[in-house]
This record gives sequence, C-alpha cells and structure tokens, in this order.
Amino acid sequence: MQFMPPVSPEDQARADLYGLLARLFYAPPDANLISELRLAAPPPDGGEPLTAEGEALRAAWAELAEACSSAFPARLEEEHLQLFVGVGKAEVTPYLSAYLVRSESDSPLARLRGQLAEWGLARRETAMEPEDHLSALCETMRWLIVGRKAGLDVQRRFFHEYLHTGGSRFCSAVSACDNAKFYRFPARLLQALLNVEHKAFAID
Repeated sequence: MQFMPPVSPEDQARADLYGLLARLFYAPPDANLISELRLAAPPPDGGEPLTAEGEALRAAWAELAEACSSAFPARLEEEHLQLFVGVGKAEVTPYLSAYLVRSESDSPLARLRGQLAEWGLARRETAMEPEDHLSALCETMRWLIVGRKAGLDVQRRFFHEYLHTGGSRFCSAVSACDNAKFYRFPARLLQALLNVEHKAFAID
C-alpha cells in the first residue's frame, strides 16, 4: 500500500475553487448554489500577507458574492444558454483549444486526449462536450491536486499547456461580451485564480 500524504488546506482551497468554477461554467447555478455563494467566506489566505494577485482574487470573490445577492436562477439559465451554448452559435466558446495557436501537425485537443489517456481518464460516453471544455479542464486541475495529488511539476505543465493561455483569453471574451451580466463575475474570479496560479508556479 502506497502512503498518500494529506492535502494541505491551501491545496484543498485551490481544488475547491477549481471545482466551483467548473460547476459555474458547466451549468447555471441553481438557487441553493446562489445562496451558498452569497454567504460563503472568501478563500483562505494561508495566514500570510496577500500579494497583488491574492488581493485581486479576494476582490473577485467579493464581487461574485455581491452579484449573487441579486441573481435569479431563470435569468442565469438564459444567460448561460445565450453565452456558452447558443441556438446556432455561442457568443463565447468555452472550448479552450479555440483560443490556442495550432498547426497542421499539432492539435491541442488531440494532445490533451493523449495526456488524459495516460492518466486513465476519458470522457464519459454520455458527455457531449469535448475534453477541452473549460469546466473539464478545471475539473482535471482539481483532480490533479486532491485526487492524484500530483507534484507541482505535473500541475504546472498541465496548467500552462492547456488552461492558462486559453483560459485567460476566454475570460477576456466573456468580459467583453455585453450580454455577460452575471458571468463577467465568475470570469473575473477565474482570471484572478489563473493569475495567482501562474505566479505561484513561477516561484515554485
């Protein structure tokens, strides 16, 4: 039996935040989740002075909580459908390979599928979304942190190769969309998390 060290509070907080963002962008929040977000405490800071990126993360969390105070599930369902699903074409694609430079000999989605296969992960047969959906990538990061308990080098490589650049461009697209009344706040939280992670990985 191989001993698996416990997850630190900081890593658990990271994983929880990735999981929350995966949930928010996969489907609109229901009344229970809206209520929980409105009352939830911000992510812990580890007891150390906050960096500029950490301050931005807490500010984005506060903005999301405030947005939840006037959010209604039916409106969020309409907004999510309009932004990320669409009748003919979504206003903002949640598939991050669309934001990456590719060549005839390189497919980000194919590389991603190969990496997931190495880890024994595969899309459920009932799932309609490709593996490069933002929510799937956030869930993979959550799994790497608390499921696989992967080392920082593995987390860093996956983050930079599949999530950071495409995720940042996705956030910019949401923020620039006039119809993103509520979802501009989850996008700001996601961007803040990406910035925190990027700096932390550069240090470690």
